[in-house]
Amino acid sequence: MNHLKKILFVFFFLPLLSKAQNDSSFKFVKTIPGDYSYFTVDNLDNIYALTNSNQLIKINSSGDSVGVFNEVRRHGQLSSIDASNSLKLLLFYKNFASVLVLDRFLNTLNTINLRKQGVFNVNSIATSYDNNIWLFDEGDSKLKKMDGDGNVISETVDFRLLFDSIPSPTQIIDRDGFVYLYDPNKGIYIFDYYGSLKNKLSFLHWKNIDVVKTSIYGFTDTKVYEYQLGSLNLKEYALPESFNNALQIEAGINKIYVLKQDGIYVFSVK
Repeated sequence: MNHLKKILFVFFFLPLLSKAQNDSSFKFVKTIPGDYSYFTVDNLDNIYALTNSNQLIKINSSGDSVGVFNEVRRHGQLSSIDASNSLKLLLFYKNFASVLVLDRFLNTLNTINLRKQGVFNVNSIATSYDNNIWLFDEGDSKLKKMDGDGNVISETVDFRLLFDSIPSPTQIIDRDGFVYLYDPNKGIYIFDYYGSLKNKLSFLHWKNIDVVKTSIYGFTDTKVYEYQLGSLNLKEYALPESFNNALQIEAGINKIYVLKQDGIYVFSVK
């Protein structure tokens, strides 16, 4: 599952999990049939679904296909999609150290070759609050911000000066003045926009995280965890049985999207 974006998760989803294991609080809405390997959802509930034949399809909130991008493999094996900004989609190709920028119609705006900028080892990227790009350059152990042309416009100090063991983040999240780096084997590193370390949390082996207001959420195959920032309180909830065997779970506004072998199942949250 991609990170839980745009979701009112605190108010609608988590309170139900602790008392609704019979799935009564989740109403099945529809299935979007297809042979998908991955998807993400933007803040307008548009779905960006990658087929197993490497075709990227944009599906609107009514379930209609409104765009197709057929050149996914032209730049290599796609690693992730960031749809934080519904007007600018970021496709990240880890093995080729490149970022493809698409507009809302899935037209190519730009291709950023990170290697030309001297960046060779990156595991994840993210859209920044000002519509630039965050990445962690493992070559020189720095968190960097790039503009849309690939120019580095800010960077932190060398992490080797801060830590005995350098993280290898698989996820980067920009939320409300802070940047979160998640390494499943080391935990969550929290920085402000000036690159100062604010906290480190040792939550390991979560598949992904997201941050909503003052809480951090993480998933395993059967549970979702909630941690209130600044507290010592970690809560856990069992996922409903209807989510079993899910390949991926994504949350939208009052909706939950569950990817299975035959398509994407959409549930509304009562």
